[in-house]
Amino acid sequence: MNNQICTGPLPAAGLSRRAFLNRFGLGLGGIALANMMSPTNVLAALANGGADKGILNGQFHFPPTAKRVIYLFMAGGPSQMETFDYKPLLNQRNGEQLPDSVRQGQRLTGMSGNQSSLPLAGSQFGFKQYGKNGTWVSDLLPHTAKVVDDLCIVRSMFTEAINHDPAITFFQTGSQLSGRPSIGSWIHYGLGSDNENLPAFVVLITPGKVDQPLYARLWGSGFLPSQHQGVQFRSGKEPVLYLNNPDGVTSQSRRSLLDRVNELNSHAAEKLGDAEVDARIAQYEMSYRMQTSVPDVMDMSNEKPETFELYGPDSRKPGTFAANCLQARRLAEKGVKFIQLYHQGWDQHGDLPKGISIQCRETDQASAALIMDLKQRGLLDDTLVVWGGEFGRTAYSQGKLTKDNYGRDHHPRCFSLWMAGGGVKPGYVHGETDDFGYNITKDGVHVHDFQATMLRLMGVDHERLTYLFQGRRFRLTDVHGKVVQALLA
Repeated sequence: MNNQICTGPLPAAGLSRRAFLNRFGLGLGGIALANMMSPTNVLAALANGGADKGILNGQFHFPPTAKRVIYLFMAGGPSQMETFDYKPLLNQRNGEQLPDSVRQGQRLTGMSGNQSSLPLAGSQFGFKQYGKNGTWVSDLLPHTAKVVDDLCIVRSMFTEAINHDPAITFFQTGSQLSGRPSIGSWIHYGLGSDNENLPAFVVLITPGKVDQPLYARLWGSGFLPSQHQGVQFRSGKEPVLYLNNPDGVTSQSRRSLLDRVNELNSHAAEKLGDAEVDARIAQYEMSYRMQTSVPDVMDMSNEKPETFELYGPDSRKPGTFAANCLQARRLAEKGVKFIQLYHQGWDQHGDLPKGISIQCRETDQASAALIMDLKQRGLLDDTLVVWGGEFGRTAYSQGKLTKDNYGRDHHPRCFSLWMAGGGVKPGYVHGETDDFGYNITKDGVHVHDFQATMLRLMGVDHERLTYLFQGRRFRLTDVHGKVVQALLA
């Protein structure tokens, strides 16, 4: 049996909280009605204070500096040499062979491992220094460069996976193998929700950009109770699939149906003691409340024209990365705990100059606008924003290197990402790589270190947020990882 760690008081012997409330005439319908009539009444206190406080019940391990996370995931692996890790030596030695002393016999993928040569490829894009500390940023990212003093850039990330699916799975769940809970699920499990009418974990994906596939398990709850899984929001008439009532079904009839189904589920929960029955009840109730809350939060008609101008012209086109960034800010305002954006298309094995130019045009202005928008609304201080992919790219060209074209293969040894707000050190660059952008020379940050640091900012000790499953206590960082203190403000 799956058993969660529970440090709070247990109900009377053999009696769950839900069964206790039902036995005393405080069923789900009664609680909902009473809560609408008097949100501060004693029923709310009985039902865990009227809010989902997570398994930690609001008892943080550390004082939190971030209340929520907006994670901008650039699926495919952006090249660090074209974004945040300036390597002029690559340009000077463009076309020369990657020295054996640099490669050191390290593994290559099957896509470039059989190449007869590994010619160094300098970036075709310039870099300039920005901000108080003169941080180098690519000309491809002019908007991001303007907010560099708000960014905490990590140039020394490294991972263990060399292919996309295990690498993305590793970042999102802490394991290269599928089946573990995602970061957002762990945070919801530990910290609960700040809005009972919206999911604590929402996923937004830029449509029409199929490069490397994204699977729902990336935002799944794994072995955690299923109410902790992410909920994907889409553009269009049906933001959440199967949420709307069918034709001819009224809200009142749906409420009546749910009450009857929940009564049956409550009997099953009392008899079987299966946490998934309670999870199913919670999901039914959330779905019912979302019928009103989701259309409201997805309606951007009340946004000011200058806000759309800040995020760029694409922000008026539902589903684009820019529109999703604006939507993420709205969800953050509503108390959504973890907001995950995925933008595909960064897997540039060939024709990299053209491909990465398109990707940066689609994401640069909106990413910077999100920082500025949160900041001017007073939300950046307690909102952690993350930008990055699953690994980096090689210093050598995959395939033929020409005067105006080249590609880059997967490179897990070093790459860049940035964070902003939420208690990270602003205007700071952490870590260094060698002159070729191939190996880390200072202050490496492993994926589990990054995850441990993210949880620390949320007030959670990554070693203490665990779940007992099949006889073993699991955690997001598995048996590895340390908080990178230098990243904390």
